Amino acid sequence: MIMKRNLYWLVFNIKYLGKPPWDTGSSPPELIDFIQKHPPGRALDLGCGTGVNLLTLAQAGWQVAGVDFAWLAARRARKRLKEAGFNPNHVFTGDVTAIKRWGEPFNLVLDIGCYHSLPEHSRRRYHENLQKLLAQDGTFLLYAHVSERAGQIGISEEDIATFCEAMVLVNREEGVDRDRSSLWLTFKRDNSGQEKG
Repeated sequence: MIMKRNLYWLVFNIKYLGKPPWDTGSSPPELIDFIQKHPPGRALDLGCGTGVNLLTLAQAGWQVAGVDFAWLAARRARKRLKEAGFNPNHVFTGDVTAIKRWGEPFNLVLDIGCYHSLPEHSRRRYHENLQKLLAQDGTFLLYAHVSERAGQIGISEEDIATFCEAMVLVNREEGVDRDRSSLWLTFKRDNSGQEKG
């Protein structure tokens, strides 16, 4: 398990020596639309990569924090924010399943392509951690490839159902990215006080 994790870490860092295919250099329209419709608050980008979305949020007045497994990516994100005149001190290299709460919870938690690459055993910890990080009225924006067969990296309907245990799915957009089925999911924190399911 440790060897597999180290290999995974190495592969992601090697990808960031160049330009990984998922690093488009621009924020997706779904995030831009969200920013235009919501007042600034606190935002956390899980799997922040080189900080493109952190910068977009910061430029719109959001207080931003980010974490990425690849130290090269997190380093680039800090540099991007600093060069644009924003505070880079809340971007860390780390495990998205083991983040300790950063002060107040976040109004927005963003995940563009991180969750879908997590191994099955890490996904439950991710869900538990997300509930600690997301504010009571918070929004969780998730982009993921769809798992279309056993063993393929992606999100499943079972994963979505697990998110719905503590949040309400308010929007689902299906698409295709690099010849793979993909989903944009928008969840709101469920404040009913009742366990869903």
